[in-house]
Amino acid sequence: MISIIYETHATSLDNEQGLASGSYNVDLSELGEQQAKELGERHRDGPPDVVFCSDLRRAYRTAEIAFGGRGIPIIKDSRLRELDYGDWTRRPSAEVHDERVKHINEPFPNGESCMDAMLRMKRFLSDLRRNYHGKQVLLIGHIATHHGLEYWIAGKPLEELVHEHFAWQPGWRYLLVP
Repeated sequence: MISIIYETHATSLDNEQGLASGSYNVDLSELGEQQAKELGERHRDGPPDVVFCSDLRRAYRTAEIAFGGRGIPIIKDSRLRELDYGDWTRRPSAEVHDERVKHINEPFPNGESCMDAMLRMKRFLSDLRRNYHGKQVLLIGHIATHHGLEYWIAGKPLEELVHEHFAWQPGWRYLLVP
């Protein structure tokens, strides 16, 4: 069994402007840098064995600020990326959220579908099963990362997930069985 803690990346400049970054690389805001420090503090007493994060700057900077210099491996993995919104990238978040319903199986123009992101997560989770049995793994990612965990581990339908309003909380816990 693998214990997974999922955390969102800290607040980015696009988050503060209400924009959906998708696969666009954007920096953390000043608030985000503080949130990343707080993330590290939340996990000071029970640190993970390894941290995996999206290779997008807002996620890996969150990991570096939270866990850098603590001897915990930080591994960037593109399979943990946010959904590629294609032509909808950096449009208002509310508009993109409403549009996701139309792109469960059909890709965003010049982007990917929600199912494409779920299949990335399936491959990632398969690799975790093979290589991290008995470990506590912390993931830092995006809404698509969270949806992948909810879809593949919690068994929630994707059609339900794309309608949900994403509400931040200090970590979600999952158990990944062999």
